[in-house]
Amino acid sequence: NMNYTKKVNEFLISWTQGVIDIGRVYKAEGDYKKTALAFIDNHYAFDRGDVLFKPTFTKEIIFRNSIEQALSYFVGGMVAEDNGFALRTWEKIDLIQVSTIESIGAAMGLLNFKPVGSDTKTKVAFTFILDSSETILKIRVHHSSPIL
Repeated sequence: NMNYTKKVNEFLISWTQGVIDIGRVYKAEGDYKKTALAFIDNHYAFDRGDVLFKPTFTKEIIFRNSIEQALSYFVGGMVAEDNGFALRTWEKIDLIQVSTIESIGAAMGLLNFKPVGSDTKTKVAFTFILDSSETILKIRVHHSSPIL
């Protein structure tokens, strides 16, 4: 369904922009935690039920299935290994590829993360299972890993 693919692409653009915004607010010495919480609330379905989240770069605590753990991954804090993925100030996050299956709300694809002031890009594969029970898509399952 083209309409679903369009909705998912819009969601992914919003998600990538949200990650970039956290870093931008952090760099400007603004309230980046508040920005990160709003990002999580807008993109992850913690308000609708359980969320399974396996972020790209985790080693000690692999899964981040609570708002507090997700926040720690994006901005640091609760989990010792977290440096704040979104604080790396990403300049650009390009969606290279996405495939969707509407019947199960699935999206899988590749993202290219380009940090500010560097040409070294980080390629990441992701799988999202999206909750579309309401008008706004939100992530119920997020699994991502670096392409090394």
